Amino acid sequence: MSRIGNAIINIPSGTTVEFKDNVVTVKGPKVTMTQELKEGFDVKIEDGKLSVVRPSESKEDKSLHGLYRALINNMVVGVTEGFKKQLELVGVGYRASHQGQNLDMSLGFSHNIVMQIPSEVTVETLTEKGKNPIITLSSHDKQLLGMIVAKIRSFRKPEPYKGKGIKFVGEVIRRKAGKSA
Repeated sequence: MSRIGNAIINIPSGTTVEFKDNVVTVKGPKVTMTQELKEGFDVKIEDGKLSVVRPSESKEDKSLHGLYRALINNMVVGVTEGFKKQLELVGVGYRASHQGQNLDMSLGFSHNIVMQIPSEVTVETLTEKGKNPIITLSSHDKQLLGMIVAKIRSFRKPEPYKGKGIKFVGEVIRRKAGKSA
């Protein structure tokens, strides 16, 4: 029994959800998102509540049941509120700036890293004296936002000895002791 798949999604006012030809379309105030479902899956919409119904009890259908419910829920949340991730650059000389959709990062390499951010994601950088630079990324698409954040983080993962690298704001890095004399 899929607990996630059986959970009901509340549709907020101002958001419309349509299901036609195995495609779920979620329309919000600013954005429209679509997700294609496997043949046989059904989406029931009544009284501002949405539920996903699976066609059979096979293992594949059970696993897809929870996946599709989570994807539709992410679309509903994305078109109404959106998603936001904040990254903190910890290290001496680590800097970040943005010019339009280009994110320019200085991470201790011999050259700066310039990354082109897709137009669906908005980027902001905040640099205050005496504090670590912060990169704020926001989007309506949770999957795309997660991929971009993972790519930025991969340039300098936080290391456990000095704590340097790119980490999420509020993330605690488990520290290790260095060499013992």
